[in-house]
Amino acid sequence: MARSRGLRLMVYDRTCGGRWGLPGLTASWRAGSVLYRGLGRLDDWSGVASWPEALDWLLARSQDEPIAEIQYWGHGTWGCVLVDHKPLDVRALVPGHPWHERLAALRDRLVPGGDSLWWFRTCETFGTARGHAFARAWTRFFGCRAAGHTYTIGPWQSGLHSLRPGEVPSWSVEEGVQPGSDPARPTSLGSGPREPHTISCLGGRVPSGY
Repeated sequence: MARSRGLRLMVYDRTCGGRWGLPGLTASWRAGSVLYRGLGRLDDWSGVASWPEALDWLLARSQDEPIAEIQYWGHGTWGCVLVDHKPLDVRALVPGHPWHERLAALRDRLVPGGDSLWWFRTCETFGTARGHAFARAWTRFFGCRAAGHTYTIGPWQSGLHSLRPGEVPSWSVEEGVQPGSDPARPTSLGSGPREPHTISCLGGRVPSGY
């Protein structure tokens, strides 16, 4: 299937350096962005240190062409995504939140017709009831498809699901959750090739049916 016309953009968290001078996750995400750009999977990318910086870059980059796809590479947890440990969750979709106006402006930059995609390549974001609520609220606000994971991800990225506006999540709220963990503070399972809905970090698209 041909992709929607429009920009394919990616932002990643540039604050995740390693300890004692060793490369951290930021180095991996930056290397991945260069690889994806070289393979023709992205039109542009940027490392960011805050959500306002991420949203401002996306808005500036899309002044002349609508956006078909946004990927975010960084940390996440149940029902939210993080830049420099600061969460972006359903609260930001409510008028009055400091980031709401930027998000509403970005919504207007998406390819019309609901064909754009937000893909959160982060741990756990679509997991548990909080992840379900985030997925439904995000797709309703932006009027487009969103994808995310229910497991801790790395080279393998399990529990990949997507949702369109008005749809109900088809995956269990228990997917990706360590059995017996505290429901108030659930522990996530690690990704692996035998876990459901798994791709590798080299996978550049959400498979059909996911």
